[in-house]
Amino acid sequence: MTYAAPLRAPETLVPVLHLPPVVLAVENLSVAYGTTRVVDQVSFTIRAGEVVALVGESGSGKTTTAQALIGLLSGNGRVTDGAIRFDGETITAFTERQFQALRGKRIALVPQDPGSSLNPVRTIGSQVAEVFRLHTDHSPDLIRREVLSLFERVGLSQPELRYDQYPHELSGGMKQRVLIAMAIALRPDLIIADEPTSALDVTVQRRILDLIDDLRREYGTALLLVTHDLGVASDRADRVVVLQKGRIQDSGLTRDVLSAPSSPYTRQLLADAPSLAAVPKARPVIASNARTVIEVQGLEQQFRTKDRAAFTAIRDISFSVAAGTTHALVGESGSGKTTTARIVSGLLRPTFGSARIDGVEVTSLAGEALRQFRRKIQLVYQNPFQSLDPRQTVGQIIEEPLLNFSPVPAQERKARVVALAERVHLDSALLSRRPAALSGGQRQRVAIARALILEPSILVLDEAVSALDVTVQARILELLAELQRDLGLTYLFVSHDLAVVRAIADTVSVFQAGQQVEQGKVEDVFSHPSTAYTRQLIAAIPGATLTSRPKQPNA
Repeated sequence: MTYAAPLRAPETLVPVLHLPPVVLAVENLSVAYGTTRVVDQVSFTIRAGEVVALVGESGSGKTTTAQALIGLLSGNGRVTDGAIRFDGETITAFTERQFQALRGKRIALVPQDPGSSLNPVRTIGSQVAEVFRLHTDHSPDLIRREVLSLFERVGLSQPELRYDQYPHELSGGMKQRVLIAMAIALRPDLIIADEPTSALDVTVQRRILDLIDDLRREYGTALLLVTHDLGVASDRADRVVVLQKGRIQDSGLTRDVLSAPSSPYTRQLLADAPSLAAVPKARPVIASNARTVIEVQGLEQQFRTKDRAAFTAIRDISFSVAAGTTHALVGESGSGKTTTARIVSGLLRPTFGSARIDGVEVTSLAGEALRQFRRKIQLVYQNPFQSLDPRQTVGQIIEEPLLNFSPVPAQERKARVVALAERVHLDSALLSRRPAALSGGQRQRVAIARALILEPSILVLDEAVSALDVTVQARILELLAELQRDLGLTYLFVSHDLAVVRAIADTVSVFQAGQQVEQGKVEDVFSHPSTAYTRQLIAAIPGATLTSRPKQPNA
């Protein structure tokens, strides 16, 4: 057999790459609120079936960018420069009517907070059905069948029951699944997911992200993932765009940006992000004869439901905490962590069991004895904005506990407030401001200062860093470590984030459905978990594959 000569030499052939089509192209986009530019010359593309992550801290411009893409800028926000092209069509100057034709049908949004994104006075089924009523001519019966099918598709149990329920009757994970059902109802070309799992436990977060991934692969949908969590971006995104103060600091393939970031800002984000893969910071060795300051034995707490039936929130909880150390309570929402912490703090009397602080039985205290006990143990809550009185100045907030106990002269109170502000690295100029004028990290420093003003020996920290961006979170964790070292404080640290727990805690109790399923030294529990549940929690932490990180710019 003879062969014809090729038309050109093999080495001159150029391979043809059949890339998916570009769904969204953002070119030099700038956005301003009034005269303040908050997004500055941002450019990126997303192809069909691709995941692109917009990463940055609060105020970086990532949510504003996402809102601009679908005409949802709030107040006096406006696009001042650049172009937005969707499926080849320029939509930058679309009217609200034109955007309404796109939203829900071809571009869908999964917002951050499912609690505030669903109408509390309408049933779940009617809210998802609205998508079909607005964009299709389906009959009511067909719409109901479509909605029930969607509920099954996104893993909502008992679809018929959920259809007629209201948002307050669903858990956070369930509500997020409802929002995803709304987003995929008409199989859009692009989904914009704005921090879709930031308020969820790590195991629920993983299930939600897996669900979005499955749907993306099935339908070929493009996904813009807006997140402050580099771990989530590293696990889920094909490409990443890192924003700081409205400007792109890094962009490219996720593996390239995270393994060799070009900007100091991205290197700082990587250095600050907690990860199970990172080497934990050295913790002081707990002496075998260390004094026990918290001792919990056989705690059980029962509550009454609406129909007066008994519900057991926790049962047979026992652990002890040595002076000057940190003990963590970890587990999903509803596992009993906060109930336990409230009993230890003297805010809740258990049905059964014992909680002793420095040898004093907390569960039997009442009246003035209980009030004085609370000088010894103070709480720092998850949301510093909600826990601070918006009408008071920062100085008044920190000072207030002093007014509730033995009288302290005004001049001394002021001196103690200023000294404590300095201790928590809070600029004294902020003492005359109100909480609304402060950042999230500054508010949490105020909350810590308020807790310390009575000179307690124990702090109970209930998800105290979970609402913060990773860089702010890292600074607060450093502050807590410094305060513990300098003041000899003992911490009871409530968290669902095992990566943070590994960074700060000495010992840990793992909670599941009201029971303590595992406890011990942090390194022992993390290195050799004895239960499937603990292994599941560890596996769900995003970004565990980031085994090496660049050093901090100032290291």
